[in-house]
Amino acid sequence: MNLTKELKRFVSEDRVSKNETVLSLHSKDESFHTPRQPDVVVFPIDTEEVVNILKFANENEIPVVPFGVGSGLEGQVIPIKGGISLDFQLMNQIVEISPVDLLVRVQPGVMRKHLNKELGKYGLFFSVDPGADASIGGMAATNASGTTAVRYGSMKENVRNLQVVLAEGKIIQTGGKAKKSSSGYHLTELFVGSEGTLGIFTEITLKVYGISEMITAARAVFPSVKQAVQAAVSLLSLGVPIARIELLDARSIKQINMATGSKYVEDVTLFLEFHGIKDSLANEVYLTKELFIDSGCYQFEFESDSNGRARLWDARHNLFYAYLHSNPGKKMMNTDVCVPLSKLAEAVEQSRKFIDESGLDGTVAGHIGDGNFHAGIVIDPKNPFDMARANRVNEQIVDFALTHGGTCTGEHGVGLGKMKYQKREHGDALDIMKSFKRVLDPKGILNPGKIFE
Repeated sequence: MNLTKELKRFVSEDRVSKNETVLSLHSKDESFHTPRQPDVVVFPIDTEEVVNILKFANENEIPVVPFGVGSGLEGQVIPIKGGISLDFQLMNQIVEISPVDLLVRVQPGVMRKHLNKELGKYGLFFSVDPGADASIGGMAATNASGTTAVRYGSMKENVRNLQVVLAEGKIIQTGGKAKKSSSGYHLTELFVGSEGTLGIFTEITLKVYGISEMITAARAVFPSVKQAVQAAVSLLSLGVPIARIELLDARSIKQINMATGSKYVEDVTLFLEFHGIKDSLANEVYLTKELFIDSGCYQFEFESDSNGRARLWDARHNLFYAYLHSNPGKKMMNTDVCVPLSKLAEAVEQSRKFIDESGLDGTVAGHIGDGNFHAGIVIDPKNPFDMARANRVNEQIVDFALTHGGTCTGEHGVGLGKMKYQKREHGDALDIMKSFKRVLDPKGILNPGKIFE
């Protein structure tokens, strides 16, 4: 079969590509996982084209892997069995903004920053911020989260409805516009985070929020991880509506200073952000400062102007890239476990210990408000010794999380890197997940080889 020729029956010739550069781009994401080129890349422009492509692929048992911008960290978009890479960059329309309903409906190729630029015209914003300027489709596929999850939640809490094309080409809606429903199974939550293995998203309805009257950021420095975590947990227990609360260990702060020229104190640091009304916000910030000082904080500084806040969060979001820029040719192995808050301090301290004992360099940083943190380990993927040591550190961190009631991935997803932990984490429930896959994708064409073997 001439796959390229067949696909040109459904989409125009200029949107079917076997160009070597295009194939290479779609062979990888930002992870360390081994690239694998698809057989062809297709750029659909509407739902009808996706339906026709999937009908054809299903009839001929050809793998189909959805592709956003390739910013993932666990190899979800790598077409390990070849086939069709379905790139959604041309399906990038904001279909409907409904300010009264606090909803927006978009195509999967819409980029997060562009969406917020358009929402800003209505005094609204979309809350999920994974750091990277990812596509909304990719964020929904991996249940992305990020710095704002402590207040606004992950994608699962912010996707109201999905238009999904199933493997056979059938179109379904998983939800609606209503804020809540007790009708039937909640399919939206099943599909969000399914990594393209159950269906292809062609429209996504998102919950949005009003932009706060005032936003204030702050840095709080502590002599130990334990004191920083205890302070953060105490703050959450008081019910202060903190919007972001991020922990960076001393090594991470040192790397930020090296990369940006900043002069932050190189100790355990919390980055915070408060959203609210001016009068109430002042009280919340004052309460936070007093609580933190009582918990051992020895420096508490505000970043009240927009430029100062931007510098603060750019430093956090670009932390991993700061490591890579200092280590040309290397990659970052990213862990992203999530543990109960009661175990967070110990988990962070143990992770730092595991990295140091391995002899590798790396960072520990996390979304401390929800127990999700990342250990980034600098590696040379072509060096077997590096890979063996890094894999050992990753296994130690995941083992600690699973032993203490946590999960092997809080937001990056399973993809290729976390498949081996699924049975241990889910037990017999994994068989139920596999049964959903068999029902929705009986021929196994949708992103095969991801989540489970």
